Order: sequence, then structure tokens, then C-alpha cells
Amino acid sequence: MDEPKTLFDKLWNKHVVRNFSDGRTLLHIDTHFVQEVTSPGAFDALRQMSRPVRSPDLTFGVIDHSISTRPGRTAATYEPTRERIEAFQRNCRDFGIRFFDVNDPEQGIVHVVSPEFGMALPGSTFVCADSHTSTIGGIGALAWGIGTTQVLQVLATQMLIQRKPRTMSVKFNGKINQGVFAKDLILYLISQYGIGGGAGYAIEFSGPALESLPLEGRMTVCNMSIEFGGRNGMVAVDDATVDYVHGRRFAPQGTEWDKAVAEWKTLHSDPGAKFDKEIEIDCSKIGPLVSWGNTPAEVVAIDQPIPDPGSVGDPDQRKMIERAIAYMDLTPGKTIE
Repeated sequence: MDEPKTLFDKLWNKHVVRNFSDGRTLLHIDTHFVQEVTSPGAFDALRQMSRPVRSPDLTFGVIDHSISTRPGRTAATYEPTRERIEAFQRNCRDFGIRFFDVNDPEQGIVHVVSPEFGMALPGSTFVCADSHTSTIGGIGALAWGIGTTQVLQVLATQMLIQRKPRTMSVKFNGKINQGVFAKDLILYLISQYGIGGGAGYAIEFSGPALESLPLEGRMTVCNMSIEFGGRNGMVAVDDATVDYVHGRRFAPQGTEWDKAVAEWKTLHSDPGAKFDKEIEIDCSKIGPLVSWGNTPAEVVAIDQPIPDPGSVGDPDQRKMIERAIAYMDLTPGKTIE
């Protein structure tokens, strides 16, 4: 009988190309999104090596980091980023990469447009040089942000060398209180365990409260797994996931859809699967939260006062609170208005 597996293990094992003797793993990447800030060096390196993009059909480009938000914008609207945007336009055209240009009506933030159009799918590996690529884990994908040198590696090979992280389960139990949304769940978690609580872990979010969220809410929680210190977050596939993906432009169609759904329905942690760390959250304790400080761990309920640093015994923690209060120009003991 096979050993019970976590969702992360299922996704990881499915994409292993080779395991190295030093503990690293070569993974296949199903979809790669490139953007204008982190890709110029990678494209230059491809030219120097006279290498094409290995899988242009699995690669998409979007201009979303340096672009002006003004109506009628062009690449030159914000002059300091014009050369960067024009270089990206040229690189995508030269290497045959489909991209969402400045005035493309479908242009948007990478980790928003990719699930909306079905480029990111359950069970897939998805990378982009943006830490909040973890957002896409909300549809049952293994998605994470990469660095500039890794952009080159994926463009050239459609693979990536990684070390397998530890696994963490975060279960949101109970029902969500009135006025509480996805951002409150993840802010509460961070406030309890700190901004480094998820460091070194691939995090699976589950539990009845989490599962009651729409897909956009699940993606919000996975987005902020980065603020928890994690590399990525993910949520198991259920009927809500399948309904969300159905009919998206790049989603499977016809008989391929039925095959895909059958596979996606297996994307959950098996009963008895072991995690390296497990956290359970009682959602009855969570009310609407607001951030008052410099980190996502510095939050209070909307009817609670700003902390008084004088009541904190730990000197380092007290100094952090004092700095945050000074920076935010708040008054200890008062509620946020």
C-alpha cells in the first residue's frame, strides 16, 4: 500500500525530471510568465549563447511592474521605464513569446491574468520572477517566485533546479465570522506566528473556513503566504476549483477537459499524510483586522487600540513597536479611525 502523500508531494513528484545526489531536484515547469523588470538579462544571455526559448508555447509575457496607470498610456508615459518596456516588447517578439502589451485590453498583473485566462491550471508548476506568484496556489497549482538567473534557466530549458522544502499544514477550522474575509484569516495567522513563521515551508491551507472562500479568497491567502515567510501556498482542488477553471480560454476543452478534471480531483492530501509542521486556527476568534504597523504581523481588530509599547516586556519587541508607531504617526491606546 502506498504511503499517504501530501498535496505538495503529489505536485512535486509529478514534475521531477531528475534527483541529484546532493539533494537537489530538476523539475519540469509547465508555465513560465516573464515580465519586463527581471527578464532583460536572461534574454541577453540567450542571445550571447545563440539559444532559443526552449518552449515558447509554455511561456507568456506581461508588462505589469513598470507601467503607468494613466488612461491612454504608452511605453513612454513614464519616461524612466520606457527603455525597459521597449526592450521587453522587442525581446518577446524576437523570441516568439506571446505577451500582453501596454494597451492590450487583457493586460494585467501576472498572478491575476494567469488564472483568469486559464494559463495557470490545477496540478501545474508555474513560475514567474515575482514573489507573489504564490497566489496561483489557490487553484491547486505549485507556483512560486524565482530570481533573474532562474528566469534564464527556465527560458533555456523549461526546467528548474530546486531543493525540496519542508511541508506545513495550516487548517482554518470553524466558520468565518460576519465581516471577516480572506485577508483577515491570513493576517491573523501571521499575527500569531510572525512574518517568519512559514520560512522554509511549502504551505497547504485547508479547513472548513478556508474551503468556504471563493477561489479569489483562496488565492488571496496563498498570495500572502509570502508575508508569512513561506515560499508558496496551495489549496486542494474541489468542485469550486473546477467550476472556476471551466471555460477559461486556455483550459482544456472537450474530452481533454474530462480527463483533466479526473486528475485534478486527486489533488488533495491523503488521509494520514504527514506534514513537517501543523497549525490549526480557530476562526471563531478572528474578527475584521487592520494593519497598523510596518509588517503584516502588526495588526489589531478594528475595535482594538494601538498597542502600548510600555506594556511590552521584551526590549527588542518594544523598540519595534515604538518604531512602527512613530513611522505610522499613531497614538498608543487609541483605535484606528
